[in-house]
Amino acid sequence: MGMFDKLIANLKSSKKTIVFTEGSDPRILSAADRLIKENLMGVILCGNVDEVKAAAKNGGFNIDGAEIVDPATYPEMDALVAQMFELRKGKMTEDECRAALAKSNYFGTMLVKAGKADALLGGATYSTADTVRPALQIIKTKKGSNLVSSSFILFREKDGKEEKIAMGDCAINLSYEDTVDKEGNVVLTGARKLAEVAVETAKTADFFGIDPKVAVLSFSTYGSGKGGTVQLSHDAVIEARKINPDLVIDGEFQFDAAVSAEVAKTKCPDSKVAGQANTFIFPLIEAGNIGYKIAQRLGGYEAYGPILQGLNAPINDLSRGCNADEVYKMAIITAGMAN
Repeated sequence: MGMFDKLIANLKSSKKTIVFTEGSDPRILSAADRLIKENLMGVILCGNVDEVKAAAKNGGFNIDGAEIVDPATYPEMDALVAQMFELRKGKMTEDECRAALAKSNYFGTMLVKAGKADALLGGATYSTADTVRPALQIIKTKKGSNLVSSSFILFREKDGKEEKIAMGDCAINLSYEDTVDKEGNVVLTGARKLAEVAVETAKTADFFGIDPKVAVLSFSTYGSGKGGTVQLSHDAVIEARKINPDLVIDGEFQFDAAVSAEVAKTKCPDSKVAGQANTFIFPLIEAGNIGYKIAQRLGGYEAYGPILQGLNAPINDLSRGCNADEVYKMAIITAGMAN
């Protein structure tokens, strides 16, 4: 398990409860069986009780220790509707809140907001948007955060040593344009958005025992190229230093300058990051998604994520192509991030 040892030890000493939005999915049930058997966390499964139990029986999974909660029969639904209506006042009617809470993605998120669970894991059948949207509307972003982002933690054992790196954003933000008001005034720059991704990804890296040395990437090193994302990445470094002056961050870098000491000596010899970066920030989702999958498939890394960042509670998204072991590990990560 390597990187999971500390998380598991913490979970055993401080019990958390996780809610799964797709309670009848066999992959979820397999992971739940394992989590309960190992006494790692409390488990709430959203779904029709009979359907969940039948799916568990059919798959040979023991979920006797789990709580199965059906939005259609939940006795405290009126209280949840009232709470959500207050949160969404002016944006959703009471009837719209009730209709939303009939769906397990919204229902599960409200269970976290109401303190019935500490964390949520969804996305086995829901899209990323259907996991993130309720989180944004109900859990909301942390004070000082303007957006939700994501990162992947990549882990491998090589030559008898554990290696861990972080990459963001590879799953949520497509690109980073300036946000303007009705008069055309810039209220939030794209560079500030990318800087927030860098700062939050560094926090995630630190949580997983990585001492973050953050490289903001592009196809240019210190202005060697022009156009595209070069200025964005350059300015994001400046903005990130404003957010956290103690953060070890530099760029813009080409990937070789970020990881190769030999290349760094030539291109940026005075950098404290170049040649030794372990936390990589991509200026576009295409680059990030391609980058982490290259590391996973050609570099032999195990990839864990996407881990959502910037929210007030741990809400994480699964790939719809995930397997039961990935659900189990993401549950440990998600519950482990709860305060």
